Amino acid sequence: MRIGPKYKIARRLGAPIFEKTQTPKYALSLARKERSDVRGRHKSRSEFGRELLEKQKARFSYGLSEKQFRNYVDKALRSPDPVQKLFVTLESRLDNVLYRAGLAKSRAQARQVASHGHMLINNARVTVPSILLSKGDMVSLRAGSVDSPLFGEVVERMKTNTVPAWLKVDPTARSATVEGQSVYVAQEHVFDLGVVIEFYNR
Repeated sequence: MRIGPKYKIARRLGAPIFEKTQTPKYALSLARKERSDVRGRHKSRSEFGRELLEKQKARFSYGLSEKQFRNYVDKALRSPDPVQKLFVTLESRLDNVLYRAGLAKSRAQARQVASHGHMLINNARVTVPSILLSKGDMVSLRAGSVDSPLFGEVVERMKTNTVPAWLKVDPTARSATVEGQSVYVAQEHVFDLGVVIEFYNR
């Protein structure tokens, strides 16, 4: 999905939703914007505006089109716990797992390497970044792609990357195994999926 000018989008949404905006310099930029808003130029948001903002934060964070995101929400709404169901679906995507494991430096790069056939799921080559992984699934780098410049730093990144509890990584084998299910904790994210569900429940 073509996203557009990432700095401008992140500034408009008021959150560092892209990897390139997660820097101290950008944090200072957002802080200056907030101080400017406090001085009187900020208009109060309606409830709809607040919900729309949270939806956009979540959608852009995972790099999804509106249609893709809406499909995930519709399925989540049929669950007893739609917030948790939506989060598990988003986190279970192949591109997100590659990013979380350190096999890619960003979700955008993860989509690229997956669609180009560099990755294996349970030793079978795949080319679809949106595949949903389940407990027991293992993703790994295809042997023929090990020497690609794209993966020159992957071992070191996997060693230093903060990996969620539901993933087990093996930097030497350049692989990651899903060992459980992600759990949504609102305070750990720049978006609020509870508000997102409210937006689509209108």
